[in-house]
Amino acid sequence: MATKQKAKSKKVVTKSPAEKLITLGQKITGPAAARARDFLKRRPHRSFRLTSRRDYKRSFKLPGYWAFTNEVRALLWKNWRLFGSLTLVYIAASIIVTGFGAQETYSELAQLLNESSGELFSGNLGQITQAGILLWTTVQTGLSPSMTEAQSIFAGLILFFGWLAAIWLLRNTLAGHKPRLRDGLYNSGSPVLATVAVGCIITLQLLPAAIAVIVYGAAEGSQMLETGVSAMLVWASVSALTLVSIYWITSSVIALVIVTLPGMYPLHAIRSAGDLVVGRRLRVLFRLSWLLLIAVLAWAIIVIPIILLDAWVKQLLPAISWLPIVPLVIVSMSAVTLLYAASYIYLLYRRIVDDDAAPA
Repeated sequence: MATKQKAKSKKVVTKSPAEKLITLGQKITGPAAARARDFLKRRPHRSFRLTSRRDYKRSFKLPGYWAFTNEVRALLWKNWRLFGSLTLVYIAASIIVTGFGAQETYSELAQLLNESSGELFSGNLGQITQAGILLWTTVQTGLSPSMTEAQSIFAGLILFFGWLAAIWLLRNTLAGHKPRLRDGLYNSGSPVLATVAVGCIITLQLLPAAIAVIVYGAAEGSQMLETGVSAMLVWASVSALTLVSIYWITSSVIALVIVTLPGMYPLHAIRSAGDLVVGRRLRVLFRLSWLLLIAVLAWAIIVIPIILLDAWVKQLLPAISWLPIVPLVIVSMSAVTLLYAASYIYLLYRRIVDDDAAPA
C-alpha cells in the first residue's frame, strides 16, 4: 500500500526537445559531444521552434540612429589628424596599385548626368535612374576595370590592411592611448590571415543569396514569374535563400572585429560573434542596414553633383579636361567610407560587449 502511494506521489516531468538533447549529449563522451553540449547551453533558442518573447528578449541599449551616427562622426572628428592621415595613406596606396581607372567611363557618366539634369524638375527621372545605375556599375567594377590579377590581389590586401589599421587605431584610441599612425600600420597586420579567413567564410555565407539571384534570373528568362503558382514558388525560394545569407552575415560582420583580438582564431571569432548577437540579431541587422543607407546616400549626394560640376567646368575650360577629378573623388570616397564603416561597426561591437546580459 505504501509503495502505491509513493508511486502516485511521483510527478511525471516532460522534458523539452532541447533538454532531451542535452541529456543525450551528457551520456556521450568525446570532444564533439562536449562542443555540442557547450553550444546547446550558449544558444537557448532552437531552429523551427517558436520562442516566447519573454524568453528571447535580451537587453541591448543603444542611442537612436542619428545619435549613434553622430557619435561615430564626433569620434573621427576629435581625432581627425590621426584618421585623416590614415585616409590619405589609403588613397595613395590605392592610386599606386590600381591607378585612377578608365577616364572615358567617367566621361560617359558625366555626359549622361549632364543630359538628365535638365529633365529632373520636369518629372522625368528615367535618365537619373540610368545615371545612378551607371555610377553603381562603375564603383562595383573597381577603379580600373582592366586590372591584372596581381593588382586585384594587392587591392584586396590594401582593403584588409586599411580595415585592420582602422580597428587597431580605434581600439587604442578608446583605451585612452595616443597611438601614432606608424604604429597602427606596423602593428595591425598580424591578424590579416585570420581576417582573410573570416572574409572567405562571409563569402560562403553569401552563396545562398547568389543562388537566389541565379534562380530569379532563370525564372525571369523562362517567364515563370508571369503565372501565379510558379511566381509564388520562385519568390518564396528567393526570399528564403536571401534571408539565410542575411541571418549568417549579421553576426559575421561583428566577427571581423573580434578576429582582430590577439590570439583569436577565425572559427572562434565566428562562434563568439554568434553568441553576442543571440537575441539581438534583428536590432544589429537594423543598425547595419542604417550604415548601408547612410553610405549610399553619402555617395549619391556627394559624387553625383561633383560629376555634374566636373562636366560643366571642363566645358568652360577644355584645357583642364585631362584632370581626373571624378576618379580622385571616387578613391577618396572609398577611403572615407571604409574608415567610417570600420568605426561604426567597431563602436557597435563595443556597445554589444558592454551590455553583457546573458541570453534567455
